[in-house]
Amino acid sequence: MSTEPARPEARAPRGFVDRRARDLTAERRILAAVSAVYERYGFEPLDTGAFEYADALGKFLPDADRPNEGVFALQDDDEQWMALRYDLTAPLARFAAQNWETLPKPFRRYAYGPVWRNEKPGPGRFREFWQCDADTVGSARPEADAEIIAMAAEGLAAAGLPDGSAVLKINNRKLIDGLFDAQGVGDLRQRLTALRAIDKFDRLGWPGVRELLGPGRLDESGDFTKGAELPTEAIAAIQSFLAIEAAPDLSRLEVVEALATLKLGAKGEEALVELQQIAAALAGMGVAETVARIDTTVVRGLEYYTGAVFEAELLLQTKDEKGQAVRFGSIGGGGRYDDLVARFTGQQAPATGFSFGVSRLASALRAAGRDPGAQTRGPVVVIAFDQTRMSDYYAVATELRAAGVAAEVYLGTSGMKAQMKYADRRLAPAAIIIGEDELAAGTVTVKDLDLGRALSAGVTDNAAWREQRPGQATIPRGELVATIRKILDAQP
Repeated sequence: MSTEPARPEARAPRGFVDRRARDLTAERRILAAVSAVYERYGFEPLDTGAFEYADALGKFLPDADRPNEGVFALQDDDEQWMALRYDLTAPLARFAAQNWETLPKPFRRYAYGPVWRNEKPGPGRFREFWQCDADTVGSARPEADAEIIAMAAEGLAAAGLPDGSAVLKINNRKLIDGLFDAQGVGDLRQRLTALRAIDKFDRLGWPGVRELLGPGRLDESGDFTKGAELPTEAIAAIQSFLAIEAAPDLSRLEVVEALATLKLGAKGEEALVELQQIAAALAGMGVAETVARIDTTVVRGLEYYTGAVFEAELLLQTKDEKGQAVRFGSIGGGGRYDDLVARFTGQQAPATGFSFGVSRLASALRAAGRDPGAQTRGPVVVIAFDQTRMSDYYAVATELRAAGVAAEVYLGTSGMKAQMKYADRRLAPAAIIIGEDELAAGTVTVKDLDLGRALSAGVTDNAAWREQRPGQATIPRGELVATIRKILDAQP
């Protein structure tokens, strides 16, 4: 019988991932670029705690018998249920309600951080991920929506998305509500089913949506989805409404004019005025028609948004695991939600915002050929040539660090060859060798590892760059920092 203690299996919990330098660097660069844009627009950073009381999470409030349904929850010592935040919007609503009397109004904030969802994980679906939000609370003006849209577009561009690779699609939930009202569709089930059908327009096209608006649809697998069972006249009105999206060459104001020819009821008329004001504000901010346009097929949050809604879509073609061309799809979205703060105060506080998943945007940038973490390099490695000279090696590393250069001294016990391999695996730009000869002469030997990697990768289109870099050189100690900076700055 074995007397060895039981050892736990080394494994990450399902839905949680470990991330190394490339992913972390990519996300940090995205957040730095987007934060700079948000602050130029006058938005202040805000960080709320990871936990919220469960009753503050709105529709994600756990059941009394199932406190972990949808969220990760625990009971505090006062028997109140706390849950890890599901998103960054519910904490904002709680913060705004709690501090409303002292906040400048409107309150403009941006936030980023991890959120947690107790849902079944799957491919590309995690239980922990990072979001980045920007919201304005306390303004009902459509220009507040327009500013969020403009800021989102500028933020995505600053993060690295190339021109023409993404579009902000804009709609207004009141348009659809007004359309239902005008057609006499008052049944809530019919409305929600119809909204879900419209939300599938990009994937199914009008024929599939028409089936879902009617009796229902039988898909390729043989599964039948029950439809909204709308009257023929209502289906025809929705077809006319969605057909306007099929003319993306129209300007934003021209789309509003085209929508004005339809029967959209009182709510729809109100929405048209708001869209007109949004379009005018976007024009004033210089947002191109190709960057942000009105799209009647955008639905988003069936019971969450109260007015303008918008969605950022990546237009680039990517490939799936089988090599088939696919659209990357949505990389963020948002809209107007005027009822969230009122849950706490009983008084309406209009709000609008935009959110994107940081990891998803990083994936989108990689799909666009602009991986913000691709150039992540490790520190300069000082080779431990002689274990009795460690203080000399640390003097070199300290000099580099003081000059703002990342550096480390090798702390293993391997020989020269293994240390060079270690430096290469660390993606070090250079290795520094200091033997007895260098110490006696007041010199250091610098090996340019970036050059070696470039040559092994077949870089041949920059002859001058290669000729100016000898690969390995012994230089005076006083020239060390300048030499390393030259290597760092010369990445082809």
